Amino acid sequence: MEHYVEPSKTIPVMAKTDVLVIGSGPAGLSAALASARAGASTMLVERYGCFGGNITLAMVGTISWYRREHTIDAGGIGVEFEMRAKKMGASHKDPEGDGEMLDTDMFKYVADVLIEEAGIIPLLHCMVTDVIMEGDTITGVITESKSGRQAIMAKQFIDATGDADLAFKTGAPFRKEPKESMMGTTTSFGCSGVDVDAFLSYVKGNPSTLGDWALETTGKEDDMFSTFISEPFEKATAAGEIPAGTPIIGYWDTLTDAGEAMNIDVAHVLNIDATDVRDLTHAEIMGRQEAVWAVAALKKYTPGFEKARLRTFNSSVGIRESREIIGEYIITEDDVKSQARFKDSIGIFPEFLDAYGVVTMPTTGRYLQLPFRAILPLKVENLLVAGRCISADKIAFAATRQMMCCCVSGQGAGVAAAVSVKQNVNCRLVDIKKVQKILKEQQVRID
Repeated sequence: MEHYVEPSKTIPVMAKTDVLVIGSGPAGLSAALASARAGASTMLVERYGCFGGNITLAMVGTISWYRREHTIDAGGIGVEFEMRAKKMGASHKDPEGDGEMLDTDMFKYVADVLIEEAGIIPLLHCMVTDVIMEGDTITGVITESKSGRQAIMAKQFIDATGDADLAFKTGAPFRKEPKESMMGTTTSFGCSGVDVDAFLSYVKGNPSTLGDWALETTGKEDDMFSTFISEPFEKATAAGEIPAGTPIIGYWDTLTDAGEAMNIDVAHVLNIDATDVRDLTHAEIMGRQEAVWAVAALKKYTPGFEKARLRTFNSSVGIRESREIIGEYIITEDDVKSQARFKDSIGIFPEFLDAYGVVTMPTTGRYLQLPFRAILPLKVENLLVAGRCISADKIAFAATRQMMCCCVSGQGAGVAAAVSVKQNVNCRLVDIKKVQKILKEQQVRID
């Protein structure tokens, strides 16, 4: 590869803030809200044109699909997302359990309202491209936007990019699975013109369970209802209408009275490294091709879809996995399965695993605590990481990647960053008891 040496240049400082949150998915949005509500001036930077991350961009409204009777939930901002969305007409009942299915378009507006209410400084269409450091301390970031190259200075930073982009730029250690073993990307889509009653009759006559697709369960999941759908795609593949080996299989999530089937999650692309721009380009293009094949199969082989047509693609391919930091503590598979307890807990998450074909549903009231140390990357003094890129081993990641768990780590990071600013210390030295006290005041369950 050829290289170009960029000349040095002077760039303007566009803003200074106490806490800078980069990325506005479930983790980043939770972090910014928690920080602002804890009294810190907070700026939220998002590279796309709306807040919400995988919820709004990737069309993933299943924030709490795991919730069943006896599930112990964390409370806090993640549950607030559901309740506020429901109040604003931006959710539907989850067809699989006791959770809410977020309306992924309307949630863009819900996020706007929450951000304005909290007094957060929002910045859309802005991408962080580099980091400014003095030793092991971040002093600012370099951004690129329609306004040109600018700097933002802050006291504390939260990486909620999903890919640990900021942590990576600082040189903090991370792990990343080979792309051949990573979970695939997904192009979600929605259809209009669906005869909902006819489709539900088909579902009733051809019921699916979690056991139909999971490779490993505890046994109790095997008979649980699932919106899993495979028959039309298998028929289309057998007929040569979908190329053999194409991973079109998955779930439907939301049916509306207007004859819409939204958040159809069946078009997957494998062997993608979400930190490689060429791989991402392939995932976007191939994902849309698969979605078109999937719609044709649904129309031909699925009752209720005979007159359906593609209504919408997601705005950006859904990413499940990329970089994960190596933190002061690595959450392990045993932690998830043995209800681990930590003195530096920043919240809880039920015993729920969903990745690599491993599925454990939280129906027993069991849960683990998330330790503050798992959001502390090594070698950087004033950086916290939130969301799917926190410190966890491969199987524990099946829990920490879940959107509600991302809200937990995000809210913990936001409060910790705000308290660090108030105490004028780097986040490694923050008073964890004070952090826990404020989290409880923000309706988070710590223990």
